[in-house]
Amino acid sequence: MGNKTTRRNFLKTASVSATALAMSAASYKRVAGANDRLSIAMIGCGERGRGAHMPGVNRYAKEENLEITVVCDPWRIAREAASEMTKDWYGREARQVVSYRDVMAMEDVDAVMIASCDHQHTTHLKAAAEAKKDVYVEKPLAMDLDRLKAACEAVRKNDVVCQIGTQLRSYPSMNGAKKVYESGILGKVGRIEQRRNGDRPYWYARLKDVKEKDVDWKEFLLDRPMRPFDPGVYSGWYGYREFSDGPLPGLGTHYIDLVHFITGAKFPLSTVCSGGTYTWIDEHKFDCPDQIEATWQYPEGFMVSYATNFGNGSGNTFRIFGKQGIIDLQNWNKPFLDDEGVRKPDGRIKRKTAIEPIERPDHMLDWLQCIRDRKKTPNANIEVGYSQSVACLMAMRAYDTGRRQTYDPKTQQIVEG
Repeated sequence: MGNKTTRRNFLKTASVSATALAMSAASYKRVAGANDRLSIAMIGCGERGRGAHMPGVNRYAKEENLEITVVCDPWRIAREAASEMTKDWYGREARQVVSYRDVMAMEDVDAVMIASCDHQHTTHLKAAAEAKKDVYVEKPLAMDLDRLKAACEAVRKNDVVCQIGTQLRSYPSMNGAKKVYESGILGKVGRIEQRRNGDRPYWYARLKDVKEKDVDWKEFLLDRPMRPFDPGVYSGWYGYREFSDGPLPGLGTHYIDLVHFITGAKFPLSTVCSGGTYTWIDEHKFDCPDQIEATWQYPEGFMVSYATNFGNGSGNTFRIFGKQGIIDLQNWNKPFLDDEGVRKPDGRIKRKTAIEPIERPDHMLDWLQCIRDRKKTPNANIEVGYSQSVACLMAMRAYDTGRRQTYDPKTQQIVEG
């Protein structure tokens, strides 16, 4: 029996069985003196890694008996900042490594959190699954359908606990909205839409003065073609199609995931999408669209629309439209029911009726509890990640080709038509 399987059984029983007694010295060290401490590595120590993932898991350090023991990033400055955080939290600095490969080779690392660049997600996820390490991975999950399939299959095959970082589905407010939707009070739902706008693209705020000597440029590029180091590309990668597909998957993945979560839908029938870079044309030559709009048709009989305008921040909205009323989700923490726009109200919905939240563990705690339990399914498991990714990949393919895209769940292929 492999070390990872033995450790999982040990975590389940919390007792020293005959199998546990037979563990190698290296395996026994992993459980920190048989106290079942989880050793976690952070892959990608940028603003998302240090600002959300690390504090998000550390808040449960005592409750779930865990420690962030390794930090991994191609940029020395980010690695050192992340390691310093762990020193403040645990009294000792996490080990610093440049490559995800080093993390996968560490037998004393039980789980990884992935907040790397978008073009790296499937590579890092697949490697973590094959190393039999539980994983929390940031969205968007993939930029390519074949790589998405390979990463998902690795997670299934190796039986790792995988949570996708679409955390809004774990909000009590969204669970309350799901219950209201399922009640049927809205009547026939024909359209769901979100407009998520801003006065400029979010990638401008990421631009930094990065020194070539501090970066492992090849590790950043990963499978992308080699070229001279560029600090703008390294720090502003969100704005370049080679490394990111822009706001539709970057922001819209949250929206599509909530549509699936609240309605129970899984895959669109078809998608059209258009947009371009119309407003922010300058010396940076960003090629992710600052204007984009996609529409999906779902077999459940409704249309789903998403748009981003990065030229003006007004007009934001997130609504589910039914014949008897709407659910307004624009304030993620305080959604409400309304009878606005109803031709013949049946009287069940009053103006701006607050939706009662339904408490549940937050997204990070849910992941940790699933690691401990080994039977519980994460709230945003790999199947959830696959379906939300397919919808976004369909839209980006429609954007690139200018042609309607369809998805066949039996063949798992996106095709024109």
